[in-house]
Amino acid sequence: MARLSGEAYKQATKNDVVLVLDNIRSSNNIGSFFRTADALLVQSIYLCGYTATPPSKDIHKTALGAEDVVDWAYFENAKEAVMHLSEKGYSVYAVEQVENSIFLHQFHPASDAKIALVFGNEVSGVQQEVINCCHGAIEIPQFGTKHSFNVSVSAGIVIWDVVSKMKLLM
Repeated sequence: MARLSGEAYKQATKNDVVLVLDNIRSSNNIGSFFRTADALLVQSIYLCGYTATPPSKDIHKTALGAEDVVDWAYFENAKEAVMHLSEKGYSVYAVEQVENSIFLHQFHPASDAKIALVFGNEVSGVQQEVINCCHGAIEIPQFGTKHSFNVSVSAGIVIWDVVSKMKLLM
């Protein structure tokens, strides 16, 4: 399997997708975000609030070194990060079950879109004040007795879907 070296990864053209982590508790989940971001050439991750930042042994446990190559920045709160991204021309979507959300299979970004995806706390989700600043919300349809995925599982599903749709349109 051909893998990029760390330096080649840093030089590679990234997908114009930014991830915003709104108060993620688990360092293992944060590490999973880094690993998914690496696999899908995500532009960067914004770590917000009490979300842990690298270097961290627990983040590294699941990131497996992706935290060393994926660009990241820290923001005191997710609302600040969302406002920053909006000013930079990103369309910002909370990944959350809320009124008027768009089901993931109905979300179709343009190939040249700049997309930011906000993922929330494992228990309470994306803060309402952050949702209010977003351009919309994306929801993963679910059919069983549980009505939520682990946040890192949601991230894998949504990021892969969005990046795939953007690439297919190119």
